[in-house]
Amino acid sequence: MDTPEQILKRYWGYDHFRPPQSEIIASVLAGKDVVALLPTGGGKSVCFQVPSMILDGVCLVITPLIALMEDQVSQLKRRGIAAIAIHSGMSRGEIDIALDNCAYGKIKFLYLSPERIQTDLFLGRIEKIKVNLIAVDEAHCISQWGYDFRPSYLLIADLKALKPDVPTIALTATATKEVKSDIIEKLKLDQPGVYSKSFARENLSFVVRETENKEKLLLQVLQKVNGAAIVYVRSRKATEKLSAWLSKNKVSATFYHAGLTHNQRNEHQLKWIDGDDRVMVATNAFGMGIDKANVRTVIHMDLPETLEAYYQEAGRAGRDGKRSYAVIIFHPLDVKSLRDKVEQSQPEIDQLKKTYQALSNYFRLAEGSGMGESFDFDLSAFVKRYEFAPVAVYAALKKLQEQGLIQLSESFYRPSRLHFQVTKQKLYEFQVANDHFDILLKGLLRLYGGELFSTYVNISETQVSRAVSWTIPETKIALNQLRQLQFLDYEQATDSPQITWLTPRQDVARLQLNKVQLKERRSLAIKKMETMIEYVRQTHRCRTQFIQSYFDEETFETCGVCDVCLEKKKKDSMTEVKDYHDQILILLKQQPMTSEELEKAVNPDDHELLIEVIREMLDANEIKYDEYWVLRVV
Repeated sequence: MDTPEQILKRYWGYDHFRPPQSEIIASVLAGKDVVALLPTGGGKSVCFQVPSMILDGVCLVITPLIALMEDQVSQLKRRGIAAIAIHSGMSRGEIDIALDNCAYGKIKFLYLSPERIQTDLFLGRIEKIKVNLIAVDEAHCISQWGYDFRPSYLLIADLKALKPDVPTIALTATATKEVKSDIIEKLKLDQPGVYSKSFARENLSFVVRETENKEKLLLQVLQKVNGAAIVYVRSRKATEKLSAWLSKNKVSATFYHAGLTHNQRNEHQLKWIDGDDRVMVATNAFGMGIDKANVRTVIHMDLPETLEAYYQEAGRAGRDGKRSYAVIIFHPLDVKSLRDKVEQSQPEIDQLKKTYQALSNYFRLAEGSGMGESFDFDLSAFVKRYEFAPVAVYAALKKLQEQGLIQLSESFYRPSRLHFQVTKQKLYEFQVANDHFDILLKGLLRLYGGELFSTYVNISETQVSRAVSWTIPETKIALNQLRQLQFLDYEQATDSPQITWLTPRQDVARLQLNKVQLKERRSLAIKKMETMIEYVRQTHRCRTQFIQSYFDEETFETCGVCDVCLEKKKKDSMTEVKDYHDQILILLKQQPMTSEELEKAVNPDDHELLIEVIREMLDANEIKYDEYWVLRVV
């Protein structure tokens, strides 16, 4: 039997585990339940993937985001590991074949969304699947005290009841003491080992800046800190506008949001990953599954709603262990904007009922029907038809999801897929009798092989068209004709959000809404928002220490590199500050310099303190950047 270290080296290329990965893996291999609290970039996936590769059977991975699910499946396949995903965007036939492959094939990882657990199709097959581990990713979603509560996560306990001897590992990057206890209780974990890594990131400096001119300060931050950056904004329109503005100001930038097509998202993402564009301006749709270790700066231009969400996004900086910065830039009015936004995210009961009724009409669902069905959903078309405000509708959809009535899947790309529904002999007979289709079927078999008979295969109509010298429309028409003849199942690519009905459609007058829970969720949202506001407004406590305390990690240690710590250090080091100040003025009077040239010339003992002095001199208008981003004396 291979050791965990051998598996890690063979498939992931690493020689050693990071703490506490070894301890977690050893506990899983011993058959124990585990709760793993690891910050973003802490290597959570390895904690269940490595032991599952050693154990006989299939690892069930429950995760809420389809895009993340598909990304992890792709990564495993690239490593030569058999993995498959089941989610709301799949047909019954496709799910059926996927489960068959798990039961009788060589699949090692089955990724599924939590709402799939309650389906008859899954429950009917799970007994035939030899499960070696249940991995619950984003486990905070099971807790009513978490920031992203999903009722469908409560179904996981039923899965454990079906596989009582199979260990469970619950993984999350953000969990308070309340959430941790809730995870253990709701998942019915048996005396789990609880492993955590400190929420302190030694290489990450947390900074908050209040300003009247956010764009100007953003440019200054990007100039002072070299390397790749992510800039988070609230709206899709803002990503495009700010990206164009940065490019105009000689900072190469691209943008990302869920409204882009799959090809556009891929193109923008690759340009940023490859370094062609330095800055990615994005909504919070960006970041899941993105593996770019050398991000030097993550900047928030709008206040996040919760400290949990902020910590996850900020944690995408400095995964390579080098000095990096997590910066919040806010205007005094942003605090009011945040309070208004949180208020808008808590709609009244009447709005929930109106939205539910409109959805029922939009999808033409009869009372008692719809359970388990998924529909492509165009929000803009929906709000236009029913004359709703987009913000109000989105908030209502989120609340209907929290109530366990629907599942809203954000926009994700699903490629075209194909599966032969006849035997090889039947297909051959058809080819002989139908010359027109023969070239297409031969082309498909040449490109994708015999796997087409056993499972659904992702295909490219462009690639197929080139292979058979047809146009793309001709190829699609022929594939649809073959589908109608029931020789194959062909599902065209989609790039749309989806809504899945988790319960049968109800009469709106008798709609089951938990008013107590809605009230509690509202109070919790406001409480978390006020904590976020306290974080940005306070200037007396180390920011890392503030974050640690929020996640119930009490410590007397300060980070020494956040803006609060540096301000204290500055007061305690006035002589050093004055020396840096005087040196900067002397050097820049002699010759204008870039910030990098200035740093080399000063050669400081304290790098962060020098940066702080430069910032203060910029704010005081003693020095300035010219149009070429060179520092000069004013």
